[in-house]
Amino acid sequence: MLKKRIIPCLDIKNGRVVKGVQFEGLKDAGNPLELAQFYSENGADELVFLDISATLENRKTLADLVNQIAHKISIPFTVGGGINSVADAKIMVQNGADKVSINSAAVKNPTLITDLANEFGSQFVVVAIDVKNVENDWFVFVKGGTEKTDWKAIDWAKKVTQLGAGEILLTSMNNDGEKKGFSLAITDQISKAVSIPVIASGGAGSVEDFAKLFSKTDASAGLAASIFHYNEVSISELKTYLQTQKIPVRCL
Repeated sequence: MLKKRIIPCLDIKNGRVVKGVQFEGLKDAGNPLELAQFYSENGADELVFLDISATLENRKTLADLVNQIAHKISIPFTVGGGINSVADAKIMVQNGADKVSINSAAVKNPTLITDLANEFGSQFVVVAIDVKNVENDWFVFVKGGTEKTDWKAIDWAKKVTQLGAGEILLTSMNNDGEKKGFSLAITDQISKAVSIPVIASGGAGSVEDFAKLFSKTDASAGLAASIFHYNEVSISELKTYLQTQKIPVRCL
């Protein structure tokens, strides 16, 4: 069995790490450079950087900050926010990104997924899918979770896989920041419906939540933010616990 990955996420607004609940009520959570270096040195398998206001404010990801972080870390680095073209992605690569994450841009222009895969390889393309349960069905939301689309979550996940995505970053908006556990049902449905890795995001509040994620779904990785940023759970503590549960993780 492939080892499960533990991935901290840096949600960036105005050059600072922030965290909210269900994409609202954002609060400062720290210095991105300091946090990135700390996670790289303390067991994180990868790092995700999302400039969460780039799409809404119609501006590009903070390339300079990406560059600074890339020089501080030695783990795979995914960057997202405001990437709308191959040219935008090239800027991120030049500044140290190993992968790019696209969300609203992919829904607006699905061929961008294929264009990026053709240019850089599928492993480079992470499609972030923000989903919300609306009247007992899961729909895709864009523009920082502010706009509902007509895409049902599973249909869109299958579509991006066909178009060349190498990985899906699946965030349950209902669970985001609630610390009550991941959305296991939709995560399992999507991870079983596609042939590419699925990173589960939204709802992590304890080491047990990760154990449930990996034992009850086919998710390849678990992503979290606030529980790591605020030192509620350390990555080393989490990995040690998962090993006791016979869940394969990369060694510290």
